[in-house]
Amino acid sequence: MIFCQACSVRNRAICADLDDDEIALLNDIGRPMHLDPGEHLLWEGEDAVLVANVVDGVMKLSTQTADGKEQILGLAYPSDFLGRPFGETTPYSVEALTRTQVCVLPRAEFERFARGHPRLEHKLLERTLTELDRTRRWMLLLGRMNAEQKLASFLLETAERLAPPAGDVVIEGTPRELVLPLSRQQIADILGLTIETVSRQFTKMKNEGLIEVLGRREIAILRPEALKDRAAHPSPTSRRDT
Repeated sequence: MIFCQACSVRNRAICADLDDDEIALLNDIGRPMHLDPGEHLLWEGEDAVLVANVVDGVMKLSTQTADGKEQILGLAYPSDFLGRPFGETTPYSVEALTRTQVCVLPRAEFERFARGHPRLEHKLLERTLTELDRTRRWMLLLGRMNAEQKLASFLLETAERLAPPAGDVVIEGTPRELVLPLSRQQIADILGLTIETVSRQFTKMKNEGLIEVLGRREIAILRPEALKDRAAHPSPTSRRDT
């Protein structure tokens, strides 16, 4: 069965530039896998035996600190590439936050395929550089932004990364509903804040009409342009609390 042909992220994933014959060859070495929330795809420090594309769902990348605590490094969304090709060990753990589907490929076979298909190697380099840019932006977010800017940036990025493949045009005044992949405690951890600070910022944004809180993890962005402005320029009443 050529499951690649029915892949919902085919045009956005690392294999997007391959032709039908190349896709058929890649299909022969890959297989779909489903994970429930809490299941791990990769474990930090283990042998790097596979790589994967996220097809559906959201996954968490994390590492263990010296005192044994978990540090969330980032999130992986549909079309993101996971694993360490041309590497011996896995640098981080990858855990499903939602019901997730991935396309899994043995690392050694993927490496052989990539060496023989320059377009895939080019795409892999492109993705690596994009991830480097995202990491630099994240360093700026954690190091220079206050709590209000951090949460606004997180909500905007989550809405962008979870947009449908066809492109969900967000227009000022049109609510954009989304289910957050992280709990408030996890959001606090990834942003370097306390859960109390995150809760205050959610309440503040709700009271100002920027968002609507629909449930424990469900929100609607009511004024996306205003939220973008808040991410860049915090309100005069915002505090640098953590």
